[in-house]
Amino acid sequence: MTIFIVALLSASVTWDYYVYFALDARRSRPRVQVASIAAQVSGQITRVDVVDNQYVHKGDVLYVIDPFDFRNALDQSRAQLMIKAADLQVKQVQARRRQALSDLAATVEEKQLMAGSAAQAEGAFQAAQAQVSQAEINLHRTEVRSPVNGYVTNLLMRVGDYARASMTNMSIIDSDSYWIDGYFEETKMAHICVGDVAEARLLGYDKPVVGRIESITRGISVSDASPSTQGLPSVDPVYTWVRLAQRVPVRLKITHVPEGVPLVSGLTATVTVKEDQANGGNWFIRRMNEVREHWSDPLQGVQPRPACLRRSERRRLCFVAHDAPAIEATHVGGTCS
Repeated sequence: MTIFIVALLSASVTWDYYVYFALDARRSRPRVQVASIAAQVSGQITRVDVVDNQYVHKGDVLYVIDPFDFRNALDQSRAQLMIKAADLQVKQVQARRRQALSDLAATVEEKQLMAGSAAQAEGAFQAAQAQVSQAEINLHRTEVRSPVNGYVTNLLMRVGDYARASMTNMSIIDSDSYWIDGYFEETKMAHICVGDVAEARLLGYDKPVVGRIESITRGISVSDASPSTQGLPSVDPVYTWVRLAQRVPVRLKITHVPEGVPLVSGLTATVTVKEDQANGGNWFIRRMNEVREHWSDPLQGVQPRPACLRRSERRRLCFVAHDAPAIEATHVGGTCS
């Protein structure tokens, strides 16, 4: 009987530790930003300088659009600019001559007409300059370059394809933007703080990726909130006895990647929170102390860690405490700044 009671208590403590205090998330994923590449001008692709899964640097040429039409347009714009410049020079000289004549040799109306003609010529000259600038940038845009450092992925482009302006035809994985999303159960969120050290073990690799918790998602989709008939909320009447804990995404900023461990978006990882930024010591001992405190008074539930607030939230509590001294007790730990 004694053995049975001891085993039951051990199982209860172990289960309680797993549900509330084992800060690990087995359903985690490395994620990354993807740059969608689209040409800014339309034309036939005459050269592709990359292959699938190739690493490229920011500014490297990815592919080239046939520049003939754009070079021809630039030459025409420059020729028009020369014509407009000559016309402007002639009309400015004529306007100055008329202004220098006396009122007997040239009427005021003639002088105004010549001045207006010179102003129109100056406007046409500036428009021609803008056309030259546009033609130059269009010619430059025939060379499509990488906006980030990263890897070309799922490349289906080939020479001869027609690139349409603003239509994505290539994707590059930004190698400088990797992060890890850990999906923690809501029962463990009271012990997770921004700044905590965490490790992420990718499936198939022993060495962990090290990082810190950068942010915690403040909202997830709720199926019962979707509008139904007459815009009223649709609530599922089905209730199950087994309630699964909701999972909350926690963003992990990567600080160290072991040699030989590749970061691939979408891989399976297990994120484990090791220790918080403010308190040192052995994290396992702290967790055991938390379990002991919880079992000493089970009715109070799981207590959140003190001083586990973002700086903006801590300041808001400080303002409330300054306005109402009776609420100052709600600000446990930390200092107002």
